Amino acid sequence: MSMAVVGLLAGMALGFAGYFGGFGAFVLVAALGAVGFVVGRFLEGDLEAGDFFRPRRGDRDERRR
Repeated sequence: MSMAVVGLLAGMALGFAGYFGGFGAFVLVAALGAVGFVVGRFLEGDLEAGDFFRPRRGDRDERRR
């Protein structure tokens, strides 16, 4: 399934939730969709659990000096 179709289905689900359930349902569906996306990426092997807890590597602290 292409990403365009996935985006279309997600948009339709959010639209139905917003129309029939109001703003609270819209936010709930959006949050659960984001959680499902992260879990799906984790199960496919694109993410590792350590990615969420490992400190970022970069020159952020060095730029402040």
